[in-house]
Amino acid sequence: MLRAFEAAARTGGFTAAGRELNVTHAAIAQQVRALEERLGVRLMRREGRGLALTPEAQRLAERLGSGFETLRAAIAEIGAAAEARPVCVTLTTSFSSFWLMPRIGEFRACHPDIELLFSPTSEVVDLARGEFDLAIRFGHGDWPGLSAEALVVSSHVVVSTPDLLARHPVETPTDLLHLPWVQENGTDEWRIWLAGHGIEAGPKRDVHHMPGYMALAALREGQGIGLVARVSVAPDLAAGRLVALFETGDDGRTGYHLVRRPGAMRANVATFVAWLRREAGSAVCAD
Repeated sequence: MLRAFEAAARTGGFTAAGRELNVTHAAIAQQVRALEERLGVRLMRREGRGLALTPEAQRLAERLGSGFETLRAAIAEIGAAAEARPVCVTLTTSFSSFWLMPRIGEFRACHPDIELLFSPTSEVVDLARGEFDLAIRFGHGDWPGLSAEALVVSSHVVVSTPDLLARHPVETPTDLLHLPWVQENGTDEWRIWLAGHGIEAGPKRDVHHMPGYMALAALREGQGIGLVARVSVAPDLAAGRLVALFETGDDGRTGYHLVRRPGAMRANVATFVAWLRREAGSAVCAD
């Protein structure tokens, strides 16, 4: 009601106010009449072909004009502050090392004005807290209450170096119990994978937990076997440095997903998301 009245008072009529607010002149008139009833005073009266403000309306219009301008300035300041904040992304250490870091230089070169903040962790961060704009998570893309889109589709593979495999032949999943495992911090995927194949792992001391980027390096050095996303070791498999023992999750849905809260994104976040989509598309074509 106040917005309709302020526009009518400033433009001198219901028709002009309706054009400004993208509604009909009848809608403006209805809102002004509702405001008059709410305040219990007459605000506008016909005068010739236009409208005249009563003394009460004149005082109200002046206050509203300055009030709306103050609101617009405050909103603009908040918007500017929001755009100045870094684009905050939570993601796994392995994904950041094998996929994002080799590519991020191109984004920084094209968008030097956009500040980025990455938090590599195996923990699933609650995006509802608002601390992070985006997450890159491995899974099927079914996180309730969040918007998720596939970036890089990838199965899971159990890998070993040829030398380790020569010393400890593997024919069935049960044989994996006799080999050391390399596992990313904060996860228990090796035990979950074995349980999915009907194998109870029990206590096992030779499981080495470390950050994702270290786990990939340890696997390449033959320090153990590990369950990893195929995309993370694709060059090693192609070159024969690693061997895929078992593979699961090749369903077209499993992989790394871009996850965010539903709704509009800040301009800087939208720019980074668009770049991720383009990079993921070219990566899929290259693979």
